[in-house]
Amino acid sequence: MTTLNYLLLAVRNPTESAALYTQVLAVEPVETSETFVLYVLPTGLKIGLWRKDEMLPPTGKPDGVDICFSEPDREAVGAAYDKWEKLGLRMIQEPVDMDFGFTFTAVDPDGHRLRVFTLADAPR
Repeated sequence: MTTLNYLLLAVRNPTESAALYTQVLAVEPVETSETFVLYVLPTGLKIGLWRKDEMLPPTGKPDGVDICFSEPDREAVGAAYDKWEKLGLRMIQEPVDMDFGFTFTAVDPDGHRLRVFTLADAPR
């Protein structure tokens, strides 16, 4: 069985993107260079920021996937929204109740969608 344990994000400038992702992920990178930055999250998931003009084959649009962050409750979602807004992330969805729970969506400078959510107590 193949294991999903690594996400690669195509970015214009890994060093600049790392300044943001270090705050968003609340961890320091384990590897940094001019073309690549690697994070290993406490869950074991690895997130790489790869300079897009170095990626082969070239990548397309980044907005087809949401990178999701779960929170324990609505208050934590709201706190994440406030923090990310102060970091300068562009918000494309304000905090809102949806069928699955309470959520918002931001976009990083390279167009990657970042969603924060907490699940609803019971399905609607």
